[in-house]
Amino acid sequence: MPTIKIYKQDGKSAGTMDLDDSVFGVEYNEPLIHQVVVAQMANARQGTKSTLTRTEVRGGGKKPWRQKGTGNARQGSIRAPQWKGGGVVFAPKPRSFRKKVNKLVRINAITSALSAKLADGNLIVVDKFDMEPKTKNMAAVLKALKIESRVLLVLPNGSENVIRAAGNIPTVRTAASEQLNVYDLVANAVMLTTVDAIKALEQKYTAKEIAQ
Repeated sequence: MPTIKIYKQDGKSAGTMDLDDSVFGVEYNEPLIHQVVVAQMANARQGTKSTLTRTEVRGGGKKPWRQKGTGNARQGSIRAPQWKGGGVVFAPKPRSFRKKVNKLVRINAITSALSAKLADGNLIVVDKFDMEPKTKNMAAVLKALKIESRVLLVLPNGSENVIRAAGNIPTVRTAASEQLNVYDLVANAVMLTTVDAIKALEQKYTAKEIAQ
């Protein structure tokens, strides 16, 4: 069973915490994580891009000049692709980029990413956050914990003050423990969270929950 140190928000030690093997002791599976990240980014695409083909462009019903005798190349329509204002060859049309990912695959990818964060020493746990919703308070916490890279702040429900305090710091992204996703885990170097959020993650992603 892995163990992790717990800190106070001023950077002082607050003891240790045992973590669940089924959530934080999983073997790293890079292909699985890549699959889920690609699907998540694809599902975020709108797929609304659209242009007109030569059959949809208005005009061009008449042949611009006769076939022979003018010295010009033969043309059938001024709405052909080579003309200004003409249609687009293989015009993009609205489509869905959605990729399906099974629940078990997504859960395994998240636990693999969480385990990697712990193994690499990039998981920092504080006992709790107690602050006013001011940017300087969150900046002081990051300084006390010596966090200088991009950080994913994973919080339990009812953390509005912390979310507001971190809102103006460009290197901090906040996420609820109930809505954690793989992309946020791999896109941010450090994960900063609380004891309550860790317990919520363990409750959601234990082997019993996965089996359901």
